[in-house]
Amino acid sequence: MFKKNQSTATAYLFLAPFLISTLVFFVYAFGRAIYYSFTDFNLFNVPHLIGLKPYADVLNDVLFRRALANTLIFAITVTTLQTILSLLMAVALNNKIRGMGFFRSAWYMPSITSSVVITLIFLWLFQRRGVANYVITQFQMYQPFILAFLGILVIAQIAQVLFERSRQLPAGWFDPALAAISALLAIGAIVVLSFTGVLQVREVPAFDFQYFADVWLSIGGVQVLSIPLLVIIIQNTFTTIPTLMLFFLAGLQNIPGSLYEAADIDGATPFEKLMNVTVPMLRPVTFYVITVGLIGTMQMFDQVAVIGDAAPQSTLITLAYYVYINTFKAGTAPVNMAAAGAIILAMIILVMVFIQRKFFPSEASV
Repeated sequence: MFKKNQSTATAYLFLAPFLISTLVFFVYAFGRAIYYSFTDFNLFNVPHLIGLKPYADVLNDVLFRRALANTLIFAITVTTLQTILSLLMAVALNNKIRGMGFFRSAWYMPSITSSVVITLIFLWLFQRRGVANYVITQFQMYQPFILAFLGILVIAQIAQVLFERSRQLPAGWFDPALAAISALLAIGAIVVLSFTGVLQVREVPAFDFQYFADVWLSIGGVQVLSIPLLVIIIQNTFTTIPTLMLFFLAGLQNIPGSLYEAADIDGATPFEKLMNVTVPMLRPVTFYVITVGLIGTMQMFDQVAVIGDAAPQSTLITLAYYVYINTFKAGTAPVNMAAAGAIILAMIILVMVFIQRKFFPSEASV
């Protein structure tokens, strides 16, 4: 009995730092946020309860509705992209080829780089005189070469496949060996056409597009996605794929090889094995990846804070940033509105996770 009590006390002693920090920085902070969300607190007054008025003010705030729309679009888009791409990347890096350790390490590098640094790099890439506009300008200049290369490549591939099949040999439309020969033929043809003057570089003006301006992609006249937020979606997807890929890689190690051998005996294609073996067996990992992705993207803040005034506020603002600017606004700050916005954000995350568990159960709940 004494030993059992001693073990329990030891366990609580080791858990104490985590429990204390959770009580102070989560339970207490969450309770204070709930309290402030029902008061008129503005940092400098004694808070008085005013009921649901802060929530009504927040819901009537145009900037909050824009932040809510931006956050939902960002979360759904990034979570979908990073889940699919990290799964495909894990499947590709799960093959046993020479130098795989190097490729895995190289792909993981973006995850250990500061998001602030990567945001600054993306700001540079998408400046009016940045790399993105330069690449598009080069593409326009060399468009005849690119189109000619693709056309010759397709024609050569079709001709080779038809020739092989006429010899009763199995040949797929995407056979890598035939594709390599087709690419060499296309390169040779492009060189000849270039020397003979048939293909020439086009004279085009420099592509001049402002990525951090108030430019939107609209559907039916409704502004859905801003170009600055699209840049952040690309950046966030690029930086989060490597970490999520590791979870899928770990999950792939636990799939019995006998399942793939049975699929091979049945004549399954790589795509059929992916959809009928890999994806179902990775359901618990996928559930975790989606949950982590949704929570992380719903709380996206740092990229918006770094870009700051470089883009119009309405194009980038998210719920987390909305809470921040209302809490630390110069002068009297509407902390009650910030608290109400934070509580709404927490409720949205809980509802999304609940819906995910309802319609996409993990292995434990099946």
